[in-house]
Amino acid sequence: MPWTRPFIPTEHPQAQPGLNLAAPQAVQLPSSPRGTAAFDAHGLHTAAGKAAAGFAKQRRHGSLQHSRDTRRTRGPAPAGGAGRRQASGLTGVVVRPHSPRSAQPSRTAFPRGRCGRRAAAGGAMAALVAVAARGCGGLWRRARQRGAGQPGPGPGPFPRGQRAVACNARGGAVPAGKSGLAPWVPVVGLEIHAQISSNSKLFSGSQVQFAAPPNSLVSFFDASLPGTLPVLNRRCVEAAVMTGLALNCSINKKSLFDRKHYFYADLPAGYQITQQRVPIAVNGSLSYSLCIDNKMSQMVTKTVRIKQIQLEQDSGKSLHDDTRSQTLVDLNRAGVGLMEVVMEPDMCCGEEAAAAVRELQLILQTLGSSQAVMAEGQLRVDANVSVHHPGEPYGVRTEVKNINSIRFLAKAIDYEIQRQIEELENGGTILNETRAFDSKLGCTVPMRDKEGKQDYRFMPEPNLPPLILYDAKSLPANMNHQQVINIDWIHERLPDLPSVKRKKLVEQYGILPEHSFTLLNEEGLAEFFESVVKQTQMKPKKVIGWILKDLLSYLKQHSLTVKESPVSSFVLADLLNLLEKKEISSTAAKQVLAELWKGEGKTPLEIVKEQKLELLQDQKELEQICQAVIDGHKNEVMAIKAGNPKVLNKLIGLVQKKTQGRSSPVLVKQLLEKKLSG
Repeated sequence: MPWTRPFIPTEHPQAQPGLNLAAPQAVQLPSSPRGTAAFDAHGLHTAAGKAAAGFAKQRRHGSLQHSRDTRRTRGPAPAGGAGRRQASGLTGVVVRPHSPRSAQPSRTAFPRGRCGRRAAAGGAMAALVAVAARGCGGLWRRARQRGAGQPGPGPGPFPRGQRAVACNARGGAVPAGKSGLAPWVPVVGLEIHAQISSNSKLFSGSQVQFAAPPNSLVSFFDASLPGTLPVLNRRCVEAAVMTGLALNCSINKKSLFDRKHYFYADLPAGYQITQQRVPIAVNGSLSYSLCIDNKMSQMVTKTVRIKQIQLEQDSGKSLHDDTRSQTLVDLNRAGVGLMEVVMEPDMCCGEEAAAAVRELQLILQTLGSSQAVMAEGQLRVDANVSVHHPGEPYGVRTEVKNINSIRFLAKAIDYEIQRQIEELENGGTILNETRAFDSKLGCTVPMRDKEGKQDYRFMPEPNLPPLILYDAKSLPANMNHQQVINIDWIHERLPDLPSVKRKKLVEQYGILPEHSFTLLNEEGLAEFFESVVKQTQMKPKKVIGWILKDLLSYLKQHSLTVKESPVSSFVLADLLNLLEKKEISSTAAKQVLAELWKGEGKTPLEIVKEQKLELLQDQKELEQICQAVIDGHKNEVMAIKAGNPKVLNKLIGLVQKKTQGRSSPVLVKQLLEKKLSG
C-alpha cells in the first residue's frame, strides 16, 4: 500500500488566522534535523508533524494519498501576543527549513505602479508582491488603452422584449437579419467558479472569511514563501465529490493536480494549482426548467452537459487606484478552494444560461458544498458566446468574464449575441477576446485579446501526489476511515435535491408546480411554508396564497430574507386559524397581518380584539346593512337584474366597507342574492 501523508483526524471548528501582513513582524522558522518540519498553530512540532518529516524521502517510493486538511494539534502558546501572531501563518503548512527571513510590509495593501514598477515596500513579502506585479502591468495598461470601461462598438442596450436573441424554450435560432442569410444560431457555454464552503483554504490552514481586513488571512504558503508545501483540505475534496454526484458525474478514483502558470500581481507563486489533466469529476448533466414566453404556468425541462468539475485555488484581489496610478493587492482570497464547473456549449441564450446557473446555485446551497452568494463573489460565471449559421462550424467565440449576478448574466449573453450578429452582418469579424460586462451601460467591453494563444505551461504539481478516492468495494479493510474518502458513503448521505423537493411539494400538498419553484427560489421559504401547514387547519392550497402573495410581497418590499421576517410561521398559522374558524374575514386578516409586520409582539387575537375586527355575528343587523346598500344603489340593482352579475361584487364591497371588513363575503353574497331575487 502506498505511504499516506499523515493528517490529524479532526478539523478545528474554526480555522486559525494566517500570517497578518497588516503589521511589520519578524518570523523565525524552526529547523528540523530530518530535513522537513511540520508545525502546529503555534509553530511547535506535533506527532503528525514528525511523521511527515520524511515526506520528501518517501515521495520517491510511489504515489501518495491525500486525506484531511486538518490543522495540527495545538501546543503551548509562545509568550506574548507577537509570538502567537508570528507563528499563526504556519497552521496546516509543511515547511522545509531555510534561513530565517523577516516579512515587514510597509502597508496593508501593496502599491504597484501602472507599468509594473515596484513601489516602496520593505521586507521580503513586499518584494514578492512587487515582483509578481511586474508580470501584468503591461496587460492592464493595454486594457485601459483599448478603452475598458467605455462603451464598445456594437448595439446599445435594448429592451428585453425587443431582443433579436429572444430565443426561448422552443428553440435557439435567431431570425435572419438585414443580410437575408439563414438564421443565426447562438451557442453559449459556461465556466462557473464556486467557492467551497470551508473554514480554511484549499492547501493551507488560513481562515476563510468575507470582508476581513486586507492581507490579514494569509499564511506563508498563500504568500508563496520559499520552502512551504501544500496540505490538501479534506473538506474541499468531499464537497467536490458531493457536487459531482449531485450533477450525475463520474467520480475519478484517481485525479491529478497541475500547475497552471501565468503572472498576475495577485498570484504570488506565478502559477495556480488546478486539475487540468485528470479532474475529480467528469461527464455529468444538469437539468433545469425554463418558462415559455415568461409564463410560469408553461415550463419545459432542458439539460446541459457537464464536461468536468475540478478543484483549484482562487487568486488574490487587485484593487486598481486610477487616481494614484497604482494597484493594491489583497491576498486574503489567495488559496481559497474553488470548484470549477465546466458546462458544454448546449445553451442558446441568456435566459437558458441564467436558469441553469440558478439551478446549480440551488443545488450547491442544498448540498452545503458552497454558499454560492454571488454578491460576495462565491459564485462567478464566465460565459463563452459565439454565433453561426445552421450547418456551419461554430463561430469565433468571445469570453465574458466574472459575471456575479444571474440577471446580469442573461443581459451580458443576450447583448453579446446581438453584438456579434450585427458585427458579422455589417462585414466585420469577431475577435477571440475576453470581455467584461458593464452593468451600468448594459453592454460588454473589451478587456484583452486571445488571438495569440497563451501558453500556461501546464506541468504536474510536484508537491502533491495523486488524489486517491475509494468506494465500498475498493476500500481496504485495514484502512483508517478518517484517512480516506469513501464515494459511496458520501452518495448515501446526499440530501434531496431541488428537483426532488419540488416534486414532493406538489405531490404532498397539491400545490401548482410553478408555486414549488417560487418556494425553493427563496431561501428558507419552503421550510416556512411547511411549518405553517403543520400548525394550521387551513388547506395547503389556501396557505400557499398567503405565503406567496402576502408574506413574500412584504419581504421584498422591505428587502428582508425569510429568516429576518418579523412574522414567524407560528404567528402566521395562528392568524390563518382565526380566518379558517370564521372568526375574522379575509379583509380583517390582511389588516392583522399589516399590524403583525410592525413587530410589536402582539398576537393575532390581541390585535383582533383591540381593533374590534371580529366577524359580525348578528345576521339581522347584516341584513339591514345589505338592504340599505340595495336601496341606495338603484342603478347597480337594475344592471344585475338586466343580466350583469359582475355588478354584484360592487355591492358586496360596499357592504364590507360599511361593516369595516367584519362581514363574511360569502354570507353577504348569499343575503344580497336572496334579496335581489325576491
